[in-house]
Amino acid sequence: MAMTDPLGDMLTRIRNGQQAKKDSVLTPASKLRANVLEVLQREGYIRGYSQDNSGKHPALRIELKYFEGEPAIKHVARVSKPGRRIYSGSKELPTVRNGLGITIVSTPKGVLSDTEARAQNVGGEVLAEVF
Repeated sequence: MAMTDPLGDMLTRIRNGQQAKKDSVLTPASKLRANVLEVLQREGYIRGYSQDNSGKHPALRIELKYFEGEPAIKHVARVSKPGRRIYSGSKELPTVRNGLGITIVSTPKGVLSDTEARAQNVGGEVLAEVF
């Protein structure tokens, strides 16, 4: 059966992996997933990610990050879903926990965090929120 929300699936794998105290999790590879992981790595929510070609299909290995035994990501949620897309201009981008978290936005200039999108004065589809 086809997956209807690949990005939501990846975020759920991260959430489940951190609850189980895993060092890393695997997710099928795609450009959008890699771009979102790049933002998470830049903002310090994951240790890193790498291409894993050991299986039949290419995958991404996500190295999870913990701080004093607690997951670095307390909350990760999909905002724009396949059934209801959410778009926002650069001035109306939502802030998460008064700036303590980030919003991941897909813009014409690539996948950016909300602070990067505001700095470049671009809006787009609000993909997820993380804190």
